[in-house]
Amino acid sequence: MTGISDALDKAFAVQSRGCAALGSPFSAEVLDLMRLDGLAGGVMARLMAPFAELDFQAQMAAATPLRPLGFVHDCVLSGEAADLAALYPPVTNIADRDALGPALRRLFEARFDAAQAFVRSPPQTNEVRRTLCLLGGFTTLAQETGLPLRLFEIGASAGLNLNWDRFQYRLGDLARWGDPKSPVLIDGDWEGEAPPLGPVTVAGRRGCDIAPIDVRDARSARRVQAYVWAGQADRLARLQAAIEMARATGLDLVEADAADWVEAHIRPAEGVVTVLYHSVMWSYLPADTQGRITAHMEAVGDRATRQAPVAWLTMEPAQPVQLFMELALRVWPNGGRRRLALVHPHGSAVRWGASE
Repeated sequence: MTGISDALDKAFAVQSRGCAALGSPFSAEVLDLMRLDGLAGGVMARLMAPFAELDFQAQMAAATPLRPLGFVHDCVLSGEAADLAALYPPVTNIADRDALGPALRRLFEARFDAAQAFVRSPPQTNEVRRTLCLLGGFTTLAQETGLPLRLFEIGASAGLNLNWDRFQYRLGDLARWGDPKSPVLIDGDWEGEAPPLGPVTVAGRRGCDIAPIDVRDARSARRVQAYVWAGQADRLARLQAAIEMARATGLDLVEADAADWVEAHIRPAEGVVTVLYHSVMWSYLPADTQGRITAHMEAVGDRATRQAPVAWLTMEPAQPVQLFMELALRVWPNGGRRRLALVHPHGSAVRWGASE
């Protein structure tokens, strides 16, 4: 069989460099080994054949390389790949390429059907550390409006970030916010001034996803954890704590198309700020869906008043696309867009007040 396409080869190489740059050199090595197997016409070429016709941009938009990477980690976490687990963090953080390459090939050959089923679905991540920057957006809204927040999250995945106000936060050495006894600690590097950190009242919280994950199911919860990159123990521990909190509190999370759901639920309401928010999901939406959501937000924004404002808070790639993300806010009436911060993709560092 021929090897993987040039576009897929490039996608694996770019994602490998991204993992290395963002703190997981082990995952970078795994991706590189899978890429080399695919180029040689090995099992990875067969596994990734359904993606062969995608160009490079489509590969990255579909997060194609992260799919088999997640499958391998899922098998390690489940105990279904004992030989790989012995080569994986936390047992070791140094990739033994001579042992790892054959072990990966054995796994994909032995569990090829399961791997095919896994990679058909897009990655589902729920990075709770992204609430470090979202917190500043929510507290800014609370201070500027003096009103409770009625929250709607799209692309909510497992809905873990719906519980953002139940976490405790450390903004570097600058400030703290939230319940100091919360089992979910959100911390990270912080540059610039602190945002307004007064109290926030949440009047309601709802979320939707095209394929929501029910973390009450052990297999589904493990799939979310599988997309945490190998060797990032703090990310995994934080995610596990947030999963336990979601199981305890319950979540209003439904399966829905983002545009359908926004059109059905987002409208001004007297005495609260109606807030649409999302993080690192916008680029996965079809252009038509993006257009419908934008048109709806502008239409309901025209009906917003100071007593019934509407807000749109986003953490999405900076434009032109860079390694960092930007936290941006629009509030109606007015509806002007402003950048609040630049943010590490996993939320671990925030530059508050970064200029346009």
